[in-house]
Amino acid sequence: MGLIENPKTYTGRDLETIFFRPMLTGDNAEQIGIRVLYNMPVPTTIQMWSPAGDILKPYSSGWTGGDSATRKQKTITMQKIKAETGYSASDYFSQVYELITGRPDVNMDDLSGTELEKAETEMFRAAIAESLRATMWVGDMADTASPLNKFDGFMALIRNYNAFMDFPMVDFTERQLTSETVVDLLDEMWRTAPPILKSMKGEGNLAYFVTTDVIDCYERYLDRMGADGAYNDLTSGRRTLSYHGIPLVDINVSQYLSKTQFHTSFCLLTDRRNLTLAVNTSDYPGTEVRMWYNPDEMENRQRAVFMVGCEILDEDLLVRVDFV
Repeated sequence: MGLIENPKTYTGRDLETIFFRPMLTGDNAEQIGIRVLYNMPVPTTIQMWSPAGDILKPYSSGWTGGDSATRKQKTITMQKIKAETGYSASDYFSQVYELITGRPDVNMDDLSGTELEKAETEMFRAAIAESLRATMWVGDMADTASPLNKFDGFMALIRNYNAFMDFPMVDFTERQLTSETVVDLLDEMWRTAPPILKSMKGEGNLAYFVTTDVIDCYERYLDRMGADGAYNDLTSGRRTLSYHGIPLVDINVSQYLSKTQFHTSFCLLTDRRNLTLAVNTSDYPGTEVRMWYNPDEMENRQRAVFMVGCEILDEDLLVRVDFV
């Protein structure tokens, strides 16, 4: 059997292809639910172009062009961060061994070092993915007491932008979120949405990004519907929820919100492509993933160093809710 204390270091191309790219592209990126940019040049700048209104003209000779296409540019602020974990040798081996035994394609009589390396990598990669997912929502660099203060997430960006911008907002401060009021909330958000956001519904990327309590209230509302479908959903559960064709996405951060200055309830209507997470592992020295065994402490350690940042590309394409 391969030794679990064998050191492993990923840099350069290996860092991208073995560790980060499988976590941030394809199906894994879709599970995050937003737009993910990986290894764009730093500083990461996004250009958004749109034609200037109606460009059709009656035919005539000569040039009759009007205003040029409009451009909106956003630069995503990137923060250099690191992820570190340490386990006692016995606990570490138990976790890695459990990952191996859960795979049906592994021959337990012939565990090579490659199998151990895959399991170690997957365990560390899953921990980083969860930290990125949580911080991209509730990260707040201004909150020194919060454990998720490494970079500003979407909630902090909305709060900061709202200081000098007038976002479309639904005021819910005088109402209680219940199964009776949750539909009013979703409906009011849609009616408050700007026309340009409503026009994007047919593209299939609009979503209500909500906390779990909003999901629970909406499910209880659906349970009361007097129909066979409601009964079947009540007994079998619902894999997805939608309101008038727009999915409700549970951002699943309730366990983190209690440690922040944000409200425990959150609801945001926008286009998925409007929320962007950028990760870079190639444009500066020192980026690496390292896993090694420390014999002095009898501890297995893991470290990753990379850059990450969040941004809302167009503030005009969102509707938020102000809760109590």
